[in-house]
Amino acid sequence: MALVEILLPAMGEGIIEATLISWMKNEGDTVNIDENLIEVATDKVNSEVPSTASGVLHKKLFGENDVMSVGKPFAIISTEGEETSAPAPKAEVKIETPKVDELVKQEVANIESTIAVKPVITNSEDRFYSPLVMNIAKEEGISQAELNCIAGTGQSGRVTKDDMLIYLQNRQKPVNQQVQILNKTNTDSKTENKTANPIAEKSTASIDFGQNVEVQKMDRMRKLIGEHMMKSVQTSPHVCSFVEADMTNIVTWRNKNKNKFKEKYGENLTFTPILIEAIAKGLIEFPMINSSVDGDTILLKKDINIGMAAALPDGNLIVPVIKNADMLNLLGLAKKVNDLGQRAKKNQLKPDEIQGGTYTMTNLGSFGNLFGTPIINQPQVAILGVGAIVKKPVVVESSEGDTIGIRSMMYLSHSYDHRVVDGMLGGTFVKRVAEILEGFDVNREI
Repeated sequence: MALVEILLPAMGEGIIEATLISWMKNEGDTVNIDENLIEVATDKVNSEVPSTASGVLHKKLFGENDVMSVGKPFAIISTEGEETSAPAPKAEVKIETPKVDELVKQEVANIESTIAVKPVITNSEDRFYSPLVMNIAKEEGISQAELNCIAGTGQSGRVTKDDMLIYLQNRQKPVNQQVQILNKTNTDSKTENKTANPIAEKSTASIDFGQNVEVQKMDRMRKLIGEHMMKSVQTSPHVCSFVEADMTNIVTWRNKNKNKFKEKYGENLTFTPILIEAIAKGLIEFPMINSSVDGDTILLKKDINIGMAAALPDGNLIVPVIKNADMLNLLGLAKKVNDLGQRAKKNQLKPDEIQGGTYTMTNLGSFGNLFGTPIINQPQVAILGVGAIVKKPVVVESSEGDTIGIRSMMYLSHSYDHRVVDGMLGGTFVKRVAEILEGFDVNREI
């Protein structure tokens, strides 16, 4: 018999911890390798974490709503035999003496003591902190006691990112001004703190909006999206350029070949892979667009990883990423687009599949919109919105003169970070993407 630690795997670029949402197995249950053990949430996505060993779930090291660190154990599996199929577990104890129970208990105690080392900020039974709030507290040197005194305006009195920012702005002010922000969570002192804490009073007070108003709380995903969008607007000075592209050749070619494409490859041929192909070609020509900002440093990305915003059944959005899009042909792009899109709707994306994007495309046309002003997906420096393809009369230039023709037209909306991308570069890039689309070969083989 052996004990194997199951470690929390890497959850994507920049993610160092995750919140445990629920257990899928109970202690004593049989667990197979690659069978899901827990569901976790990060500030990016919810995902399921599989077991890296087969055996019996011996010990749960965390409970629901606990925050776990990447690379640290969250469960212990007891296995049969001297070796396990788990990849290089951090700690494994082989029991070879008759006192099995005592050794097992000792090993569990050792592991638990290792996990408990120096938790700077923790959750309590009456107070839960999101990973984002805990990270802010750690970076700003806010102690556990200090954090516990910050008034929360979120659901059930939770501390939000805005609460943290307001507190930090007033942190250096005199004590008599700080009292207006702090609200100790002790139940006995709630009444006396109402006057000194207008923020908390407003959040806990029952507000009557009238009979004709339905009050809905934001779900977790909507809150995270809101925080991400606000951060982007506050970080990047947004500029947007618009170009209209003639999609007639592409529409004609797709209508002619979509059934053949489906029969030959078993994949639906949408406009999305064609658009991503054109964007990838444009990024090769304009590498500054394929970058990010770190302070006053520009990071030029050699990999072209294009994210595509996808709508979830609950109305929220997620951005799966097509890695190395410039190295895929149209079939490869179609397979990736269809696979990621289908699994996004079923909430089956892996954390790594929504990380590492260097540029993003959002399809405004899927909602019937002609154009919009998309918000940059940080830490990228630009995003392209593609509108609905609409037939309209336009001027068609030719060597024999100008005529009026019916063409399939589409607007491209390019939002970019003016710290890095000026108007000339941002406008030239989106114009180049339009030229690539308009130059599509109608005789192209599938």
